Amino acid sequence: MPEAVAAELATRADDHLVQLLTPSGELVADQDFHYSGSEQELVDDLRTMLLTRAIDIEATALQRKGELGLWVQSLGQEAAQVGSARAFGRHDLIVPSYRELGVYLALGLDPLEFLGTFRGTAMVDWPTGPANLHLPSFVIGTQTLHAVGMAMALQRDGRVGNPEPADNGAVVVYFGDGATSQGDVNEAFVFAAAAQAPVVFFCQNNQWAISEPTTVQTPIPLYRRAAGFGFPGVRVDGNDVLAVRAVTEWALARARSGAGPVLIEAFTYRIGAHTTSDDPTKYRDAAEVDEWKAKDPIDRLRTYLLARGLIDDAWLDGVAAEASIAAERLRTGCVQLVEPDLADSFDLVYTDTPEHLQRQRQEFQAYEASFEVNA
Repeated sequence: MPEAVAAELATRADDHLVQLLTPSGELVADQDFHYSGSEQELVDDLRTMLLTRAIDIEATALQRKGELGLWVQSLGQEAAQVGSARAFGRHDLIVPSYRELGVYLALGLDPLEFLGTFRGTAMVDWPTGPANLHLPSFVIGTQTLHAVGMAMALQRDGRVGNPEPADNGAVVVYFGDGATSQGDVNEAFVFAAAAQAPVVFFCQNNQWAISEPTTVQTPIPLYRRAAGFGFPGVRVDGNDVLAVRAVTEWALARARSGAGPVLIEAFTYRIGAHTTSDDPTKYRDAAEVDEWKAKDPIDRLRTYLLARGLIDDAWLDGVAAEASIAAERLRTGCVQLVEPDLADSFDLVYTDTPEHLQRQRQEFQAYEASFEVNA
């Protein structure tokens, strides 16, 4: 029962971490949360996580070659993203930040579509993306307020607290540990609590806000902040895809039922840099990185599935070949992305472009043409 779990969570030890699969790939029990999926779904999760990592590495290489202006790695955070995406329901809305590559792939989005954002050939609109996936936010934390507004709209549309669970929906919003220091996030917590909004705040605590460690940002575990706002918080092993799915399913079911928001702190680690503009070797201890590499989310799931005989070397070779094809498609597709005509931007603001914008568009086109004459 969701409320029974919520009440129990308030009595837990400060550092309790929900975990169902250890770093060595062994199943363990949690007193409240249990994995509800099938073994085949775990196999599918591993495939998505492996593809996520391969595309992440390829995109990083493309940025180093100058084909992308920037890339934001998700290296080491694949379980937090794929596990949470497994919990989405038909009426749920997903509000990402900029680091949710695993979520996009779990939803079936074509990676070439979001590559355009980082190459500068597109904004953040993905025309073939799922209708319930909203635009990513590159402004830290601002999307949490948008998410609460969407959740309140679900309430008013009668999508919350219906007797039939399949009729209900909620909002999942992603952000990092650094975003919790932003006013927007705390304001979103206030509004969500006051309105009992059906929203799940999913914080990927990768322990570094660029060069600032989480320990500098807060003296207490982030999930405990939720209690001060009046709703439950849960800390889950973000490198454990089983536990992430279990906790997110519970939080979403609770939100959809009308019981209000939940803060999930997925405790994970950013193996790579904040972005390709960052050099973590300037501020981070290599021993710390090595410690977390030993807790790799892909390694632990692969170890478990191999031990259970659910996958074998042939299966892994097949996924590696699939990843290689995906990477090649990314390399060739990236350079073929069509650059937009900047003059079109004047026509994207209003249904009927007002006269002063038409005049500005003509001035801009004349300015562009002057370069061709002078060339």
